[in-house]
Amino acid sequence: MKIIKRDGHIVDYDPEKIRVAIGKANNEVKGKDKVSEQEIKEIIKYIEDLNKKRILVEDIQDIIEQKLMEFDKYQLAKKYITYRYTRELVRKANTTDQSIKELIEGENEYWNSENSNKNAEVVTTQRDYLAGITSTDITRRFLLPEDIVKAHDEGIIHFHDADYFAQNALHNCELINLDDMLQNGTIINGVMIEKPHRFITAATIATQIILAVTSSSYGGATVSLTHLAPFVRASYEKYYKKYKERNLSEEECKKFADQDTRKEVEDGVQTFNYQVNSMTNTNGQAPFLSVSMYIGETDEYKEELAMIIEEFLRQRILGFKNEKGVYITPAFPKLLYVLEEDNIHEDSKYWYLTELAAKCTAKRMVPDYISEKVMKELKKNEYGDGECYPCMGCRSFLTPDRTMSLGNIAKAKNYVPGKGKYYGRFNQGVVTINLPDVALSSKKDMDKFWEIFDERLELCHKALQLRHNRLSNVTSDVAPILWQHGALARLEKGESIHELLRHGYSTISLGYAGLYECVKYMTGHSHTDNGEGKEFGLKVMNHLNDAAKKWKEEEDIDYSVYGTPIESTTYKFAKCLRERFGTVKGITDRGYITNSYHVPVFEEIDAFSKLQLESEFQRLSPGGAISYVETPNLQNNIEAVIDIIKFIYDNIMYAELNTKSDYCQKCGYSGEIQIDEDLEWYCPNCGNKDHNTLNVARRTCGYIGTNFWNKGRTQEIKERVLHIDNKVAD
Repeated sequence: MKIIKRDGHIVDYDPEKIRVAIGKANNEVKGKDKVSEQEIKEIIKYIEDLNKKRILVEDIQDIIEQKLMEFDKYQLAKKYITYRYTRELVRKANTTDQSIKELIEGENEYWNSENSNKNAEVVTTQRDYLAGITSTDITRRFLLPEDIVKAHDEGIIHFHDADYFAQNALHNCELINLDDMLQNGTIINGVMIEKPHRFITAATIATQIILAVTSSSYGGATVSLTHLAPFVRASYEKYYKKYKERNLSEEECKKFADQDTRKEVEDGVQTFNYQVNSMTNTNGQAPFLSVSMYIGETDEYKEELAMIIEEFLRQRILGFKNEKGVYITPAFPKLLYVLEEDNIHEDSKYWYLTELAAKCTAKRMVPDYISEKVMKELKKNEYGDGECYPCMGCRSFLTPDRTMSLGNIAKAKNYVPGKGKYYGRFNQGVVTINLPDVALSSKKDMDKFWEIFDERLELCHKALQLRHNRLSNVTSDVAPILWQHGALARLEKGESIHELLRHGYSTISLGYAGLYECVKYMTGHSHTDNGEGKEFGLKVMNHLNDAAKKWKEEEDIDYSVYGTPIESTTYKFAKCLRERFGTVKGITDRGYITNSYHVPVFEEIDAFSKLQLESEFQRLSPGGAISYVETPNLQNNIEAVIDIIKFIYDNIMYAELNTKSDYCQKCGYSGEIQIDEDLEWYCPNCGNKDHNTLNVARRTCGYIGTNFWNKGRTQEIKERVLHIDNKVAD
């Protein structure tokens, strides 16, 4: 017999625990009110004779109370009820102490591997985690209903970022309206920051804005280099004027002004990169930042923007120096390169940038690629016009702007009537459904599957409403940089942000995980089979979208289906599935489940077939999606990278290439650090296993991770197959 505890964990039945619990109450009464050993045995026998495979611990306690009363042990029953109530109070009391102790002593597996870009030994990270542990405790005990907490603990759903939920001011991710803040000024910590007059100043102010914004939110943030381009021209004009005043010829003025401007762009980009990677925000880490490179985003400043993009790519190819002075692959900022008519063909004006991007991808895993062509087919605004814009962070895409007819509800100073607005918009948060759990709970009964699916979706809906309602109480005063000074809005002091949570201005995400395992269990096929499995997988995806659409229409809240990254949750979901259903071959026998709609990492498939197939599922994940191909070292085969890039442009909205670029500080080995059978990382040259002297970069959830991973994610990385060989693609 198995016992289902209050936190959802399943343990073996142990009669001794019943005997101890009754004994403690027995010690509180005297004489005839005591229960005999024989009567205790009768209670235990009664429970065992029920022949239950599983029983709730609460049901056992109810039976004990009932039996004590049948034995006329009313005083004892009263004591037992008091004991039970006291235990309940203890359970609901503050539960942070042990977690904090384990964190400080480095013994907590969850916090040590919770985020592959956070080092739990560092004091700034520990400070964030200490706050997170407290927030999680408050969230569980006071802010979430028991059914949501129970479903979260059992791995039925995942309530993301509970460590930030207690602070009701925090949202998930955003597109920072850098243009408004730089052109019209902003205020940071009570200090007015006026419009800069040159590029290097604008680049520096941009990093200060990024730090302030990401300290007032969690998740990823994105800025566009387009918003820095006007300041390149301002620098050029300043240099030109200087040389003109020296009475140099027109040719010399332009030549020297151009040289000085290019040097300033180089210095400004270097300053930007140093700042972003050396700063620590209040989340105890460098900002989770993405940088958008989209030539088509501007008509007036294309040449200046191209200059900035080129410099960002050159500096990323070089890499950043580690503590040994060796150039390695950094995690941030993530680069987003938009493929468009002006850069996708060999005779395109900006083809040279695409070639540079391909070299950068082969060396440093970035940039990632957004297809303007495909995105404009998928993302149409309320007037039917296709639009292209970057994701918020690693994969969260806003829905097309449908607030144009409502006017400037964010009161942005750079608002353009009739034009779609994306910068200044944001996401309210995520709740994820565990699709394999739905499947396994149905025991392959299709009718039961859809019934359970709907029940679980309603749990997610309820949890998402809690997120929305918590933010609904927020006024602009709680984070002035966001709501008053231009990052997301320019509201008045004390003004509610509620209107920005509705009408499609911001999104809220219904996440999903493990489509492959769900389909495999229900049909016996992978969703990649172009047959029965794929058909069922698409039905599942459409069902998610139908639910989000229904909620959206009823509530005027922009629910959107999101392919969850589940960095640490992939491990948690896998463990919960094994606890609930045992080991099911091909479904629960690994330490991870598959991210979102992805082809499972162990399934053999070529890069082009993978991208083509995943493009059909990516269309049904409008709130967040990214596809990838796993490649060997392609630094000497840029032609293959370019062939993949061109395929992305024609076939899929958003994709990336995963290469390897590691370094061992002990022996100087540069190549791929390996994983052994015990899931330990080691240098194949000298055998070094010391994480402190291994620089490893792997893509795990859209972002690059550089601080190692939990066992489940490490197993997933180990089992990844290559999707392309090291020959020029046909």
